Amino acid sequence: MTRTQHSASSQEQDSVSEPTFEEVLANVALRREEFTARRHVPRDMIDEFKRVGVYRAATPKRFGGDALAPAEFLRMVERISEVDASAGWVASFGSATTYLAALPLATQERLFADGPDLTFAGGLFPLQPAERVDGGFLVNGTWRFASGCKGADVLGVGIGPAGDGSAKPRTAILRPEDVTIVENWDVVGLEGTGSHDLRVENVVVDQDWTFIRGGEVTVDEPLYRYPTVAYAAQVLAVVNLGVARAALDYAIRVGAGRKGITGAPKPADRPYYRSAVATAEARLRSARAFFYETTGEVYASIVAGNPATDEQIAMLRLAAVHVAKTGFAVVRAAYEVCGTSAIYSANEMQRYLRDASVVVQHAFLSEGMYDGAGAVLMGLTPFPGFL
Repeated sequence: MTRTQHSASSQEQDSVSEPTFEEVLANVALRREEFTARRHVPRDMIDEFKRVGVYRAATPKRFGGDALAPAEFLRMVERISEVDASAGWVASFGSATTYLAALPLATQERLFADGPDLTFAGGLFPLQPAERVDGGFLVNGTWRFASGCKGADVLGVGIGPAGDGSAKPRTAILRPEDVTIVENWDVVGLEGTGSHDLRVENVVVDQDWTFIRGGEVTVDEPLYRYPTVAYAAQVLAVVNLGVARAALDYAIRVGAGRKGITGAPKPADRPYYRSAVATAEARLRSARAFFYETTGEVYASIVAGNPATDEQIAMLRLAAVHVAKTGFAVVRAAYEVCGTSAIYSANEMQRYLRDASVVVQHAFLSEGMYDGAGAVLMGLTPFPGFL
């Protein structure tokens, strides 16, 4: 075989072996019960996400990544979440490498030396004090809610200001072998996210492997000028867009089904059922439109060379909490209208209800975000950390 023939053959094999995004979604659908039972999305599924670009979506172009516009990545997460919320939640951390853009460039070069597909997970809170040592920090402590930690290539933990004059939390980057994962993720809803605790004992982290969350970035590309914390809220909130879409589609399918066990007309023949579905559809589409419209407007302004304003950040935070809360409300409405059949543990609606209820419990998506946005809209100073 000639070199040219060999090259063509290799390329053909690569094209056959690489899954499409739809094929990955089909695999997520087949394995979602496995994710729930194992309490995490396994590494081979993470590898499939890597092959369709989930974990290079926020990698700088200078390191071979895609640095996707936020709306493009958010739609990916939304679609995965429609199939399985836990998988969507874990995939959402494909955006987490935007945080890493605050590391020194030399550190980033080492991180991406093996390629742009890097999985980063971490537990930022509770912030743990770290002793300053020669050139870095001595890290000890336990951190909670490290979603996706079992499939991560690198892990981050929050070590606090450490006397450097910054009010923002500092994150230390560690290799998995330096961290103990405490497998204690025992919840109802989003069971497959593997949001276990992390424990670190007497590990020295060089200062060049730490960054300030929300601090100045070292990568000059538009994505890294997009508000980092607001984006972190968005990628979580969009999970409920996917879950709500799945729940509402389920209610629509049920409505077109058989008559009830009492002999009553099938749901689609009942005015209250049709009204409930239509109302939920309008709520979901309206919240989704606000969410993506705001995202697109802010990013377009950044691409044009403008820094994000306080008002723009507030609108991103507002759109995120609103879409998360609205998504949950739509799931509840779909659950209620489906009647008695929805109370059974095997019913799909149970999964949607549990997962959507967990999303809105995240601190980034609490009721307080409405207050923060309202303060900015009225020219007041919001609570610390909102902007």
